[in-house]
Amino acid sequence: MISTRKGLLAISPIAVFLIFYLAVSIAVNDFYKMPISVAFIISSVWAVITTPQATAMKERFNIFSCGAANPDILYMIWIFILAGAFASLAKDIGAIDATVNLTLSILPPQFLIPGIFLASCFISLSIGTSVGTIVSLTPFALQLAETTGQGVPFFVAVVIGGSFFGDNLSFISDTTIAATRSQGCNMNDKFKANLWIALPASVIVLIAYIIIGQTDTYTAHISTSASPWLVLPYLAVIGLAVAGVNVLVVLTTGILISVIAAFCLTDIHLLDMCGFMGSGISGMGDLIVVTLLAAGMLAIIKHNGGIDFLIKWLTKHISGTRGAQATIAMLVSIVNLCTANNTIAIITVGELSRKISEQYHLDPKKVASILDTCSCIMQCLIPYGAQVLLAASLAKVSPAEFFPHLYYAWALALMVVLSIIFRFPQHRQIKA
Repeated sequence: MISTRKGLLAISPIAVFLIFYLAVSIAVNDFYKMPISVAFIISSVWAVITTPQATAMKERFNIFSCGAANPDILYMIWIFILAGAFASLAKDIGAIDATVNLTLSILPPQFLIPGIFLASCFISLSIGTSVGTIVSLTPFALQLAETTGQGVPFFVAVVIGGSFFGDNLSFISDTTIAATRSQGCNMNDKFKANLWIALPASVIVLIAYIIIGQTDTYTAHISTSASPWLVLPYLAVIGLAVAGVNVLVVLTTGILISVIAAFCLTDIHLLDMCGFMGSGISGMGDLIVVTLLAAGMLAIIKHNGGIDFLIKWLTKHISGTRGAQATIAMLVSIVNLCTANNTIAIITVGELSRKISEQYHLDPKKVASILDTCSCIMQCLIPYGAQVLLAASLAKVSPAEFFPHLYYAWALALMVVLSIIFRFPQHRQIKA
C-alpha cells in the first residue's frame, strides 16, 4: 500500500496546477494573466520530476507520452479540429447570423435563455454526448449573446449545463453505459432513479433562467443581410446529432453543407472558405496543446499511485448507508478531478463502488445514478475538462469565466446531497 507521503506527492501535480492557474488568476482578479497551457506545463514538469527516482527519465517521458497518445484523447483532438473548421466556416459565410436572425424573429427575447437551455438538454439527451451538444450550440449561443448584449460566458454556460443533462441521463451516453455495467443494473431502471435527481435540478434552473429572461433588458438586433437558407448547415448538424450519427461524421457533413450553401447563396470563393477553415483549425491549437498536456500529466499521476491512494484513503472510514453513498460520490468526483474524464472515472471506481454497495446493501440503481451524476458534475466544473475547454475555445474566453454561471451543475450537486440525506429515490434494497 502506498504511504500517505507518497500518495500526496503523487497527486500534487493537480495542486500545482490549481495554484498556478486558479489561485494566481483569483489573486490578480484576471483569468487571462496566467494562460492555462503554461499552468499545465508547470504542473506536468512537476509530475515528471516527482516520479520516483527508480523510474528512468526516459521511461517517465514515455508514460507521459502514452497518456497523451491515448486513443480517446486523439479522437477528441479530431473533434476539436473539425469543430474549429466548421465553426469558423459557418460564421464567416453567415450561417450563424442567419440562425440568430431566425431565432430572434420567432422567439420572444425573454425566452431566449430558457429556450437555449431546453434545446441543449434535448439534443444532449438525444445524442448522449455533451461534446456534440457544445459543438452544435456554442457558436449559436455566442452570436446570440453578442446580438442581445448579454455576457458571452453566461450564454455559453447555459449550453454547457444543458449538455450535461443528457450526458448524465441518455441511454446511449458512455457514462450511463459505464455506470450501469459496473453496478449490474438495467439502464431503464437507472434512468428512472436518475430522474429523481436530474429532473428537479433542471426544473429549478429552468425557472431561474425564465426569471432572468424576464428581468433582463435585451437590445436584440435583426439583420436582413444573411439569407435564411444559410441556417441549413446548423439544422443539418443538429438533426444528424439528434439522430445519433457519429460526431465526426456530423461535423464533416456540416462542413460540406456549409460549402454547398456558400456556393449557392453567396459569392464567397472556395479558396476563401479554405482560409476560413484553416483559421478555425489554428484557433484550436491552444486547446489541443492543453488536452495533450493534461492527459500526459494525469497518466503520470495514475502511474505514481495517485488514483489508488485516493481510493484507499476515501474508503478507509465508512459508516452507514449515507456514509457509503457519500463516499462513492466523493470517490468518483475526486478521481474525475484527477483524470478529467467522467467515463474513465466511473470505470476506475466502478468495481470498488459495487463492493461498497454490496457491503452496505445499497440499491445498484442509486449507486449507478450517483456515479454518473457526480462524475458529470465534476466534469462540468473543472476548467480543464474537454467540454469546458472546447466551449471556451469556440467562445474565445477563459474556461474559468463559466464557473459562476454553471447553475445546472450546482443544482445537480444540491440534489445529490439531498438524495443522500433524505434517502430518495426509495427502491427495494439488495438482500445481504
